[in-house]
Amino acid sequence: MRRSIAFLPLATLLWVTWTHAPEPKRPVDNSPVIAITPVTMPPKRVLDRYLGPFHLEGAWQVTSDNGLVFGYSALVAQPYGRLAAFNDGAHSLWFSPPGAAPSKPRARRIVFEHTQRGKAWHDVESVAYDPASDRYWVGMEGVNAIVRLSPELHQTGRVEPAGMADWGTNTGPEAMTRLADGRFVVIREIPPTLAEPRLHDALLFAGDPVEHPHAQPFRFDGPDNFSVVDMAMLPDGRALVLMRRLLWPMPMRFAGRIVIADTATIRAGGVWRSAPLASLASVLPVDNFEAIAAVPEKDGRITVWIMSDDNAMRVLQRTLLWKLSVDPKQLPWPK
Repeated sequence: MRRSIAFLPLATLLWVTWTHAPEPKRPVDNSPVIAITPVTMPPKRVLDRYLGPFHLEGAWQVTSDNGLVFGYSALVAQPYGRLAAFNDGAHSLWFSPPGAAPSKPRARRIVFEHTQRGKAWHDVESVAYDPASDRYWVGMEGVNAIVRLSPELHQTGRVEPAGMADWGTNTGPEAMTRLADGRFVVIREIPPTLAEPRLHDALLFAGDPVEHPHAQPFRFDGPDNFSVVDMAMLPDGRALVLMRRLLWPMPMRFAGRIVIADTATIRAGGVWRSAPLASLASVLPVDNFEAIAAVPEKDGRITVWIMSDDNAMRVLQRTLLWKLSVDPKQLPWPK
């Protein structure tokens, strides 16, 4: 009975995210007018209790007067401090966050080769990026596919890996990253069984998934009853994994976690262990955080950006942007 009750908020969130995200209908390039407004945060002593090694540099709400800000599920750091946020309607927002050199925001739409309509064919939930080639790979949750994109966000390849075939229509490749050696890691959003609420299906690709579709399976170990929603690489090979949980469906209340895992410890058929770092508790001004990016700084610290997905429900949810910083020397090395 307890497991059934615990599953209700998750089922509600899956229904909300599947039915409320709009289909892409906007132009390929439009000029959004966005506002980034500071959000009042609790005192430092409260933040320190939950954020662990992270220092909160600032928190903001992102809004737009023409409806071009909604539903972001993945973040990619870009040159000159800019961020690229991708949503589940195949749209992206390129903007300068607070502290970066100002630039004009841009809205860009992914151009897929297929002509099918419906959310399943445009449901981008994760993004990997290769700065050397300026190419992107997006994880498509609705059809459990990985699509490779050109720098202009045009499709150049597509694969439906056999290892992702049974990941479900709304519980698929929610987190994906490209390792420094060219391999790819993809993690399924939720555990496949309530009997093991910590273990998520995951795949390790030898290279570009479009060219190397046969991946090695393993499992990712995270906090109990939390969904994997995104991850970001650190320069030393460790990964920050963002996790999320719906605590209550109406009004929606969320909690989050940031954990760390060492990609050098991934083994085929094994369990990839993580260690907890921060608790994005519901007592803080949190929302449905689903996107994370890590940016190395000249002083050796790491700037960590996290962004929330409002599910295109602006009355009930917000698009929040947090800026955190951390000294990687203070972070553990999970075994």
